[in-house]
Amino acid sequence: MLSVTRLLNGTATSADALRYGRSSARLPSHLLHFSEDKKPVVVWNVTRRCNLHCMHCYADSHDREYPDELTTDEGVALLDDLASFGAPSVLFSGGEPLLRPDLFALVEHARERGLRCVLSTNGTLIDEEAVQRIVAAGFSYVGISFDGIGRLHDKIRGKLGAFDASLKALRLLRDAGMRVGLRFTVHRKNVKQLPLIFDLLEEEEIDRCCIYHLAYAGRGDRVRKYDLAPAETRAAVEYVFDRAQSFHERGLDKEVLTVGNHADNALLWMRVCRQQPERADEVWQMLAWNGGNQSGVAIACVDPVGAVHIDQFSWGHTLGNVRERPFSAIWADLSEPRLAALRESPRPIAGRCASCRFMPICNGNLRARAESYFGDFLAPDPACYLTDAEIGFDPNATGADQWTVPVQETAT
Repeated sequence: MLSVTRLLNGTATSADALRYGRSSARLPSHLLHFSEDKKPVVVWNVTRRCNLHCMHCYADSHDREYPDELTTDEGVALLDDLASFGAPSVLFSGGEPLLRPDLFALVEHARERGLRCVLSTNGTLIDEEAVQRIVAAGFSYVGISFDGIGRLHDKIRGKLGAFDASLKALRLLRDAGMRVGLRFTVHRKNVKQLPLIFDLLEEEEIDRCCIYHLAYAGRGDRVRKYDLAPAETRAAVEYVFDRAQSFHERGLDKEVLTVGNHADNALLWMRVCRQQPERADEVWQMLAWNGGNQSGVAIACVDPVGAVHIDQFSWGHTLGNVRERPFSAIWADLSEPRLAALRESPRPIAGRCASCRFMPICNGNLRARAESYFGDFLAPDPACYLTDAEIGFDPNATGADQWTVPVQETAT
């Protein structure tokens, strides 16, 4: 996750992180990316069931009951272990988490144990009563997914009226004083509406916006033909940077982030070098503290049946199950080869990544995309849009053609 606003506009500095000793136990939530003793933010997919059918859903969720999901008691035990382990936050996700009957009881328990709780929802089930329960449970933040405006959102989400329901939820939460944000996964079906998403952010007086890159996972893997080509991705990210700067210059307090493609870190640093060269060294330092991709390090996932994964997009490989061993024991076990590889510095990633000068601030990008595309967990990420010249890669090097990404055809 790249905090575009804070790094591009200088609203967070290295001194801010150093003031707290870069300790994950002491840093406020907006500076956790820069901690030295990284403990994982845990995405807990509390249920796989969902009332929508989104084209890019990494969980491949449907509106039906799924067997063997963690019970309330098992969920409480998980939360107790996460609190004792020092995990700073739990992101309650799905499916649609509001379909889980004991959700609010679980969140209240997590809050009592000192965990910061975040809700990731499609928003369509949130009415006035649900808002009261969300506030009372103690959620720190609610992220609502938007994939476009009006009918385009409905089409991508698989349900007529989804946009209006989600927008109503956004307004209800905002008016109740809840910190709320938009989540937008960009691809060829909706990239032209990216400006409208930022307009919505401003018009509705929403504080935060996370722009996600498409992950090749679940149904997202089946629709990867709609992923942006490198030049298209780069243009979209530059546009995100433009809007973040515009908000700042006009005195609008908006937090803009990008998620799921850590080439964004390098692109932001190169922009700072051009526009604010006096800040380049400090921004590089903070990006290095952030560390780029943090799958298996500062991000973890527990799926609905208790399986632990390196992130929410990597359900194809399980590190262990919390029904058999506590999360804390699974996460500390470096006899697991993938977990051990992700903790190496630099990571042993092949191809363009092996010699890339941006490895300290990218860390090899998203493993789920690499494995889906090339069939190799340690392959380079095919969605990297940086040029060979920018990263210092020799395309004529031995074996370089093994990881060549064909030019993408335009899909409609």
